[in-house]
Amino acid sequence: MKLTRVLLVAAVAAGTMAVPSGAVGTAAADVSWTGPLSTRGRYVVDARGDRFKLKSGNWHGASGTYNGSGDVNDPANHHAGEKSDQIPLGLDRAPMDAIIDGFAELGLNSVRLQFSNQMLHDTATLPDSSVAANPDLRGKTPLQVYDAVVARLTARGFAVILNNHTATSRWCCGVDGNERWNTGQSVARWQDDWLFMARRYAANKRVVGADLYNEVRRTVLDDPNWGAGDDRDWERASQLVADRIQLEANPDLLIIVEGINWTGVPVDGLPHGRPTLEPVRTLSHTLIDSGKLVYSAHFYGYTGANHSGATGIGETHDPRYQDLSPAELRDVLYRQAFYVSAETGAHFTAPVWISEFGVGGRENTDPVSRAWFERFVDHLVQTDADFAYWPLVGFHTNRTGNGWALLHWDAAGNRMGVHDGDDWRAPAWSRLVGATGRTGQIPVGDRWSMLSMDHGDFQQSRAVRALGDWNSGARKAVCPDGQRIIGLSHTGNRGLCTGSAAAPSSFAAVRDESYVDTDWASGYTKTQCPADHYLVGYSVNGAAFSAALCARSAVPLGRTGRTVWFDRGDNRPSGGPGGEFANGRYKGQCAADEYVAGVAYTGRIGSGRTPDAILCRR
Repeated sequence: MKLTRVLLVAAVAAGTMAVPSGAVGTAAADVSWTGPLSTRGRYVVDARGDRFKLKSGNWHGASGTYNGSGDVNDPANHHAGEKSDQIPLGLDRAPMDAIIDGFAELGLNSVRLQFSNQMLHDTATLPDSSVAANPDLRGKTPLQVYDAVVARLTARGFAVILNNHTATSRWCCGVDGNERWNTGQSVARWQDDWLFMARRYAANKRVVGADLYNEVRRTVLDDPNWGAGDDRDWERASQLVADRIQLEANPDLLIIVEGINWTGVPVDGLPHGRPTLEPVRTLSHTLIDSGKLVYSAHFYGYTGANHSGATGIGETHDPRYQDLSPAELRDVLYRQAFYVSAETGAHFTAPVWISEFGVGGRENTDPVSRAWFERFVDHLVQTDADFAYWPLVGFHTNRTGNGWALLHWDAAGNRMGVHDGDDWRAPAWSRLVGATGRTGQIPVGDRWSMLSMDHGDFQQSRAVRALGDWNSGARKAVCPDGQRIIGLSHTGNRGLCTGSAAAPSSFAAVRDESYVDTDWASGYTKTQCPADHYLVGYSVNGAAFSAALCARSAVPLGRTGRTVWFDRGDNRPSGGPGGEFANGRYKGQCAADEYVAGVAYTGRIGSGRTPDAILCRR
């Protein structure tokens, strides 16, 4: 019987079977899903293609609760007196299964589980007091306890998202040395730690996501950016570590990228604000396994699009989110994040996961913050959004304490929950987790992706990477496997990909006019794919076009077509399907039922040898 139970838990953790009612624990998550997860358009789906809406909460603690000054062993020096000892909060007060029972009762199906890089490398065993309510965890390191929590959550049917919350084990998020992925540690350590974590849980298909870093923000001296290519470029850093996770560690994981949380000095008259996901509209990520990208954002009522959330020092006269009218709030939320999932058929289209939001509970008598929470929950319901409440677990003494958590335990192990009858948030919470939304099968559709060689090669094809250097000395961009190039920019070396076909089996690199079969751009140099091949990549020397990479089609392709010129203005289908992939540049794009068969350019004085026209064939 004991062996049967071990095999059952292992199978459930691997995502290969559902949890029978009552088999483990006293309350179950929704266990009808099968891992791993992926994405189709704006939706997260399970391995069968069914919608898996992330109804999540944050179980914090393993990223640290220490405020950064005073004795680390004194609870008074930890956020709200809630000392976690670098493990998920509450294991000293309640059995792990009792805590997880609470998550199931809340209607959750997934948990965002924080960790710090410092915790991963801490080899000291925990004092028994840290796990007083879980004696089976005695003598373990923080990482071993994290392992046990992951295993138990997934065995109980929950999806787990690994969240790199901080570099050092300190409470987040201020000017604390954890502002960026590389302020408290090197980029190499950050990347290596992600590979370590992705490999560590690769066999468990209910460990579904890698949330790459939390609330990227300004240090005392400088700002993060999105696309500058320097050591503060969050878009590039997250793209590179995502590539490594997919190629070297665990291609099953969702790659979750949060927008930039803050730039600028929060002083009236100086530029400052919360970019969130606004830059994604013109510069999005293209993953090697493109059905794995999720964007995320955080919203709290006391912060704002240009308000840091501070009171006193750092406070400006900008409105907080909770100060906005319902219409103003809706417009700001759309601009900052929700457009990413609302605007389908674009290179940036992806699920948006609101991975943090929350508000004070019982002791909160502020009508403004309470009204904001109601409005925000309504917005999540109306937009059918994926979400994760912050936080799930907290402490209480005689039913008083920090108050933000949905579940609190006192030192004697007595639980106080949002549904106890005295928490004003309960109706809104029930409305949120019980909301109807899209369910069932999500159809497979064409994906759209953008290519950018702003800072080096951008070859997002596994098959092409295996080829080796197909054009030595040039920078190269290639669509993900199964996609084809459908648009190019006149300058800037940008491209647009689309499609959802099988990965091609053979390629041809073309550097001259050997395969030109008609003079479709008279007077211009034409690089054309061989018959029954289509363009999937290109290379440049400096700004000049230097070669085409063509993939062989599994079926015969049309031989008639048209020339699309874009050297003097945009030439794209009506509505600009695929989105703005080369902001401020002229662009040419074939129709959805066409393929790019060739690229034309000229070496005339002043031309730069950049693409002037493409040959579009059906």
